[in-house]
Amino acid sequence: MTPDSLHPLATRRAVLAGASGFIGEVLQRELLAEGYEVTLIGRSSPAVAWHELEAIDAAINGASLVINLAGKSVNCRYTESNRAEIRRSRVDTTRILRESISRVASPPALWLNSSTATIYRHAEDRPQTESTGEIGSGFSVSIATDWEHAFFAGELPQTRRVALRMAIVLGRGGALSPLLRVARLGLGGTQHDGWWFRSLFGSAARRRAGVWHEKRGTKGLQKFSWVHIDDVVSIVRFIRDRPNIEGVVNVCAPGPSDNRRLMALLRRNVGAPIGLPAFRWMLEVAMWVLRTETELVLKSRWVVPERLQNAGYVFQHSTLEHALDDLARPAPAATR
Repeated sequence: MTPDSLHPLATRRAVLAGASGFIGEVLQRELLAEGYEVTLIGRSSPAVAWHELEAIDAAINGASLVINLAGKSVNCRYTESNRAEIRRSRVDTTRILRESISRVASPPALWLNSSTATIYRHAEDRPQTESTGEIGSGFSVSIATDWEHAFFAGELPQTRRVALRMAIVLGRGGALSPLLRVARLGLGGTQHDGWWFRSLFGSAARRRAGVWHEKRGTKGLQKFSWVHIDDVVSIVRFIRDRPNIEGVVNVCAPGPSDNRRLMALLRRNVGAPIGLPAFRWMLEVAMWVLRTETELVLKSRWVVPERLQNAGYVFQHSTLEHALDDLARPAPAATR
């Protein structure tokens, strides 16, 4: 964002919820650079706490923009307690904001709420767009659908709502970190689904919880949809400045890659000369060590930004190679 992109909104106040992650930190810095007064809502000082409903109302009343990024990271093991917190941190916080916006005398003109491209099914046959995409099944999808339901529920006649169905956001941190660790462990080859010691690791319970993933056709060709953090910031500005955009928007680059190409580029960037193909039993062990889930690498996310492209958005980073090369360079001094 630059001073040239300042938009003549009624106020220069923004509310940013869930700003502790790397996406939130970048957005906060850019909003401040544009001249916004930014109020944070979150879990730690100086943010307004989620239980302080009157303070939340005061922050939202008269603000021009609300952005909600709140949600526990899915880069964890899907234990019962983690599943509960992943759901609560998304659905309950969104509900709190919606109820506040419905109460205040001067509601924001625009509310952007994080969502996820994981809402779509495992797709190796065709891309998933906002108009033709098919909703998937399982734990992650149930979180996404409940999240969006909480966001779009009720009437907010003065507030435009946009759910940002984000693909994996590439930046210095976030989802890229576990993938780089996998490459450094020597498992930077293609990643395959297949046989695993199911009975020894409670797979029956995981099936009931919707967190057991079987993609039998997955042999390194699973699609990898992504978006560079620079484009996330620019897309926020693009949507803000176009009042005709509302509803759901896929936030992803127009050139999805696949697992084979992704891992080859990551091997190159971490200096790993070879990468062993990683079969399901190897991935389960590695992901247990890394305290995360195989779904992150085995699900085929083939998502394209139909609405953004139709609206004329031009991506700064349209190929995965360009995006990873940019992130492999040292960070500018101002962002360290």
